[in-house]
Amino acid sequence: MKLATLNNGSRDGQLIVVSRDNTQAVIVESIATTMQQVLDDWANISPQLIEVYGKLNKNEITDVFDLDINLLDAPMPRSHQFLDGSAYLPHVERVRRARGAEMPPSFLVDPLMYQGTSDSFLAAHADVVVTSEEYGIDFESEIAVIVDDVPMAVNAEDAEKHIKLVCILNDVSLRNLIPAELAKGFGFMQSKPPTALSPFFVTPDELGGAWIDSKLHLPLHTRYNNEWFGFPNAGVDMQFSFAELIAYAAKTRPLSAGAMIGSGTIANEDESLGSSCLAEKRVLEVIKEGKAITPFMSFGDKVEIKMLAENGDNIFGTIHNTIVKA
Repeated sequence: MKLATLNNGSRDGQLIVVSRDNTQAVIVESIATTMQQVLDDWANISPQLIEVYGKLNKNEITDVFDLDINLLDAPMPRSHQFLDGSAYLPHVERVRRARGAEMPPSFLVDPLMYQGTSDSFLAAHADVVVTSEEYGIDFESEIAVIVDDVPMAVNAEDAEKHIKLVCILNDVSLRNLIPAELAKGFGFMQSKPPTALSPFFVTPDELGGAWIDSKLHLPLHTRYNNEWFGFPNAGVDMQFSFAELIAYAAKTRPLSAGAMIGSGTIANEDESLGSSCLAEKRVLEVIKEGKAITPFMSFGDKVEIKMLAENGDNIFGTIHNTIVKA
């Protein structure tokens, strides 16, 4: 099933069901009006939406409309919680190696995770508004899952059952603000502005054989200023599955329905597959050339992120953000 949210001027928008080919949609307000409502009562509402989705793809619904991506909001314009991991250790190892630090053995068994901005997600086509280029603007191409209510201390096996929806995202970072914040010993805040979400959320069954052991085994394609940047495979070199990330997050507290858990920047050991953020490209330059050559983003720069199925279908729709001055 594929879901999205129309921007109708309200904070949470209007829930719609989208056809598999991303071309048509139907409003389902008699079933549910918002994405959060669906997640709050997934067991009762999702079967009704799945029925609509089936009929939509068989052209058995009359009140459909042609889908205009520019009229969409983020599928979930705001969420109770966004927890972002760093599950791809090649990325972590390179960043640490560039500054002469080894990766602690604990990173192999204990995930990295922080709490990001969740009260305002950006639409896939939205501009990313930043005050200054001096902040070190960067994109991060990632995957995330959205859960229903997760009990405290859930194990990884049971955690997987709570994964209801999947998306891709651009987790914007202000790299030059990060060192001072982390030096305080209290985590990210100013350096993590709102994140842009893909146009569509999909249920794991839409991913077919690419969804294995709560990992998504497909390349994530990133283009920067209309040029190829990277397409590492999201199912390769992922040290912690989404189920394991959820279990980690819920160790001492429950997670409310609608909580989103990110994978962190997608990265593979195979450097020929490119990168998913400028920071990684820069640290590779430091390792090879002794200094970073690629600058961070400037006003007017553009990033495009998408994931294609093996048959070429654009599963989540395309994220295309432009950096603009506040």
